[in-house]
Amino acid sequence: MKYVLSNLNINFISAFGINSILYQRGVYPPESFTRTQKYGLSLFVTSDDELNKYLNAVISQVKEWLYSMTVKKLVVVIKDVDSNEVLERWQFDVENDKTISKENGPKEKSEKQINSEIASVIRQITASITFLPLLEGPCSFDVLVYTDKDIDVPESWGENGPCLIENSEEVRLRSFSTTIHKVDAMVAFKKT
Repeated sequence: MKYVLSNLNINFISAFGINSILYQRGVYPPESFTRTQKYGLSLFVTSDDELNKYLNAVISQVKEWLYSMTVKKLVVVIKDVDSNEVLERWQFDVENDKTISKENGPKEKSEKQINSEIASVIRQITASITFLPLLEGPCSFDVLVYTDKDIDVPESWGENGPCLIENSEEVRLRSFSTTIHKVDAMVAFKKT
């Protein structure tokens, strides 16, 4: 049960959360996404082979860290390609229920409830295009993962600063929780 419900977190943050941000914010062209149904919504996921390869590598590692309850935060940073300026910072704070043991097990929560909460967050990501500034030039993105300090990090991963935005506005999005994780979401963007 623990791993099935953890996969909901992983699928949201990775396949659907990151893809929704990249699609909605126009980081990749719309034709490089395909429509799929999940959480009762029509979502867009990338069909770009290189992007899928990158995301799969990131998600594989994040999945391992989520299972060991060592992920604290996942951040998607959108930068201007020419200036490398951080334009948006999508932050997903992960709170792990470390009180779970074989004796007391995870909290009870239905998959339907969890899916409904995740759908609310995705709807907010989609609605964000109404208040976020237009991304005018070509953009790139980075994924930052904050973990416990004593965790083993693959050699292919590099360290990066927090990529904060000076003079930013922040909007809190809805949160969702599974039986073992709670995820709070927010987006920070440059004031216009």
